Amino acid sequence: MTATTTTVRQYESMFLFPQSVTADLAAASSHITDAITRHGGTIVSMTKWDERRLAYDIRGNKRGVYFLCFFTADAQSIPAMERDFNLSEKLLRFLIMRADHLTVEQMQDAEGQAKLAMEAKLRRAPEGAEGGEGIEAPSMSMMTEE
Repeated sequence: MTATTTTVRQYESMFLFPQSVTADLAAASSHITDAITRHGGTIVSMTKWDERRLAYDIRGNKRGVYFLCFFTADAQSIPAMERDFNLSEKLLRFLIMRADHLTVEQMQDAEGQAKLAMEAKLRRAPEGAEGGEGIEAPSMSMMTEE
């Protein structure tokens, strides 16, 4: 009788969604979370990294939204996760790399789920609706040093 050993490793991943995902950031976040947890992974931290113009069109998209995610998972579950992400019609691109060079504390420092949830809520709220009041963009004088 042979015993199977599981090797739990740390991973860093980047996900690229089309810009249309900004209408429902929570759905994009849960898409990533569901795929990782379905294969036994545990999310350490996740944040919306940036919205950018793409260097070239990907499936007709000129702009994209990037999510940065740190998670732990059994090394043998990564191919199944990658298969799910490759088959996903919601994602444009993804990359999963080992993050052995980071400590769990460093990965937790990148946590942005609370900020992501707030941004998703603000994007859903109609202009002038409760929850969106009192938030104003910084003025140019605040952005430049005098």
